[in-house]
Amino acid sequence: MSGDAPRGGGGAAEEGPLLLGVRHHGPGSARAVRAALEAARPHVVLIEGPPEADALVPLAADEGMRPPVALLAHAVDEPGRSAFWPLAEFSPEWVAIHWALEHGVPARFIDLPAAHTLAWEKEKEKEKEKEKENEEAPGDGDADQDAAADGAPHAGVRLDPLRALAEAAGYDDPERWWEDVVEHRGVGDGDPFAPFAALEEAMGALRETYGDGGHERDAVREAYMRLQVRAAGREAGDDGVAVVCGAWHVPALRRRASVAADRALLKGLPKVKADLTWVPWTHRRLARASGYGAGIDSPGWYGHLFGAPDRPVERWMTKVAGLLREEDRLVSSAHVIEAVRLAEALAVLRGRPLPGLGETTDAVRAVMCDGSDVPLALVRDRLVVGDVLGEVPASAPAVPLQRDLDRQQRRLRFKPEAREREVELDLRKETDAERSRLLHRLGLLGVAWGERIVSRGSTGTFRETWRLRWEPELSVRVAEAGVWGTTVLAAATARAEADAVAAPGLAEVTGLAESCLLAGLSDALPAVMRVLADRAALDTDVGHLAQALPALVRSLRYGDVRGTDTAALAEVAAGLAERVFVGLPPACAGLDADAAEEMRRHVDAVHGAVGLLGDGPAPRHTDLRGRWRSVLRVLSGRDRVPGGIRGRAVRLLLDGGEVDADEAARLMGLALSVGTPPADAAAWIEGFVGGGAGGGMLLVHDERLLALVDGWLAGVSAEAFTDVLPLLRRTFSAYEPGVRRTLGELVRRGPGERAGVTGIGAGVAGFAAEPDTARAAAVLPVVRLLLGTDPAEREAERQRDGLAEVGR
Repeated sequence: MSGDAPRGGGGAAEEGPLLLGVRHHGPGSARAVRAALEAARPHVVLIEGPPEADALVPLAADEGMRPPVALLAHAVDEPGRSAFWPLAEFSPEWVAIHWALEHGVPARFIDLPAAHTLAWEKEKEKEKEKEKENEEAPGDGDADQDAAADGAPHAGVRLDPLRALAEAAGYDDPERWWEDVVEHRGVGDGDPFAPFAALEEAMGALRETYGDGGHERDAVREAYMRLQVRAAGREAGDDGVAVVCGAWHVPALRRRASVAADRALLKGLPKVKADLTWVPWTHRRLARASGYGAGIDSPGWYGHLFGAPDRPVERWMTKVAGLLREEDRLVSSAHVIEAVRLAEALAVLRGRPLPGLGETTDAVRAVMCDGSDVPLALVRDRLVVGDVLGEVPASAPAVPLQRDLDRQQRRLRFKPEAREREVELDLRKETDAERSRLLHRLGLLGVAWGERIVSRGSTGTFRETWRLRWEPELSVRVAEAGVWGTTVLAAATARAEADAVAAPGLAEVTGLAESCLLAGLSDALPAVMRVLADRAALDTDVGHLAQALPALVRSLRYGDVRGTDTAALAEVAAGLAERVFVGLPPACAGLDADAAEEMRRHVDAVHGAVGLLGDGPAPRHTDLRGRWRSVLRVLSGRDRVPGGIRGRAVRLLLDGGEVDADEAARLMGLALSVGTPPADAAAWIEGFVGGGAGGGMLLVHDERLLALVDGWLAGVSAEAFTDVLPLLRRTFSAYEPGVRRTLGELVRRGPGERAGVTGIGAGVAGFAAEPDTARAAAVLPVVRLLLGTDPAEREAERQRDGLAEVGR
């Protein structure tokens, strides 16, 4: 059999297997394959694909199977290592499978087994890592160049065969060339084998010029395919075998090669244990823009061409009109008629046999979109590419976790969709609450079906808004997560417990506790809480503690709305708050600008958390808010605390009614006094009126504070003004435009016209006309002590000297 050459596409009467070279996901190739199979009536159909999937072929005829779908192969010991073989309704391979099933003919896959493909990928990754390590090491670059020169004429270049043929024909767009020579030419004008003969001849010329075209694995793959074709020939006779494969491989399958040579190429290939199944796929993932190597530019358009029985342009324009009407654009039947006429006229002018995607797109832009590309982008996204999501029957092999997920999706009427959509869940409803728990559990498992976003209609804890989109790769993530359990609940529980132990810091553990409450993992919460308590007891970084406290308090709120017992969580939160209260003032001393900004955010977060935590019945909950107010008073009065933190502490006390406006004005006056460095004074202002917390309105309604800021800024030196301007600009640019206009008007009027305000002088608390002798005298004892002139200290020193003399 080694000397037998496979039969080509020139006619059914030639000897040898029938080789049908196709373009993957080409509707013209799909129609031609069906016509050729009907004419040849082979006894066995061989298809490019992993042979481990032969047992899955009968599922293609199941009523629950709806393309696009894909064969998914993953390594049993490493589920994340996977490979896909996508198939659409218009894929020639899918048509060949269905033809074989309809006629009771065996259909088998003949490409290199997935066990070798997955192992090969792993070896390649190791090689890339080694190359990366050796990038900076000196190498023999000339030798590499010589080795490349000894190969094919274009060694190292990864060839796109369709692009090469299109360029040879004078086309700059391979998709347009393919439409002209295949999609618009029928199936061979009466000879069903003619398209394959022409395509084989073209690919043969490319292989002679480019060798393997940079596809280094092709020699091994083609050796395996030749062995499978020979084996099928021995079983059914050469004339009874039809092979459906990429047209690029046909010249290699026709080439005479000995069995020994082919087996030698396959010897020693790496191998792993692999499992295969069918998974849903999407048109979007068939697109070239998704990164799929055999992708096409317009899967939705190709699907339309394959499915339209007649008048494809008219039917396409009707689809476009329906989509635009759904988006409230005025599109009438007259628009459809004119768009069809324009597309046909453009095809004639451009010398094309029929209007293609380019002509229909130009016609839609001109007639239905008024020349705008904005609605045209919607047409491309929804129709040219599309969001079609395939379906796989329940009888398809799957890991237990996938089956449990499917059951829950059906029970909750929560169907996955390829198109991105937003859903709002009301947690007071049991179904929505279960949907929320499912999404949070999947998030813990790394199956990112949904992303939680900010709710536009409500800020309460009883609503959640999610942005959902099901991607085919999530099937791989589900297979990976299967190691944690056979159900979503069990797997999420085990994963949460393991992640808590392995978490690098306290903030990660508190976030995990929050996730456990959101996901309803009551069994995992005690284990996470034990780890949290241990980490909180050992962590001495006040920044970490302050970062962890808000997450714990949010968890308490989530527990309330979900009816979860959070007593243990409340105890940990209260203990964490007390440690923050003790450690925060010393931690705020002596910080640089960046560290001070970060600590100011921690102060805001802790303030909000304490407000939510409130005063509980337990002893350690008593007067948490009162103790926090004491901490803020300490922060507001310590000179070593950066100005931004001091200003924010004063502002929080003012908002809470702990200091009045007069006291706030006095403290601002002190912070903006002549002896304060301009940068520190500007930071104080930003802390007091910045952060988007209504500081602008505070200045509008309390002109004493505005006068202080205005007077201080007017007195800043030219050199310092350049330094403080960016900080102040950042502060005031966050205000609403109306607030900024009002402040500008008040400043423009000047201090003399502002009622009751004369600037930083008389009338502002803390700035009297004469020096305050009582306040000045308060520093005298300290000064005398430093200078050694304090009478009491001198008397104590004489006594110490006398005792020392007696001792001698």
